Amino acid sequence: MRKNKELTSTLSALRNAVHYQCIFLISLVGSYYLFVNYLYVDVLLYDSVNLVVIVATLISIVTGKKFLFQSWYDKFLQWVISLLLGYALVITFPTIIDRSLSFYFLEKLQQRGGGIQLAAFEDIFTQEYAKEHRLVDIRITEQMQSGMLTIKNNCVFLTSKGNRTATFSLWFRKHFLPKKRLLNDEYTDVLVNPFVDSIALYDYRCQP
Repeated sequence: MRKNKELTSTLSALRNAVHYQCIFLISLVGSYYLFVNYLYVDVLLYDSVNLVVIVATLISIVTGKKFLFQSWYDKFLQWVISLLLGYALVITFPTIIDRSLSFYFLEKLQQRGGGIQLAAFEDIFTQEYAKEHRLVDIRITEQMQSGMLTIKNNCVFLTSKGNRTATFSLWFRKHFLPKKRLLNDEYTDVLVNPFVDSIALYDYRCQP
């Protein structure tokens, strides 16, 4: 009898948790749709993450009495799960589609009738992708909003935060990116240090 009661209680708690997360996901998708269609967006990733936090917190407050979780810890745990689910969604869909060169190539192939000469892809990237997606503008905006860089006298400078981030990314690239990565038909480590053979087209440096 006691085991049956514990099983019933466990199933009830699990059902409550699933219903709670379903309400959160429906609310998040609806809020995101309104957000991107009717509000101003500075940086898609950061603003989307902020939206996840807001929706998760509001759902936790509004539905607190409906879902009778046994303790504040259970309620906190559901809030954390909501944050993780929301973060996974905004990374997996809007952020990746917005930033992905792979998706762009698929879209470009579809736009051009389903087939493009292989030799043309480098020109497509430099001549079409950068222009169509406002690539320079959007990346500079993101990094400025992140505090990674500043613009002075028409020059872009790293902040101390940006310098630390660049140092970390180069270290991570060197030690934790694959040394045998398939590019076309060859396994290579060229992306571990892509600046090895980098040559500036002209001297575009600015003095701090």
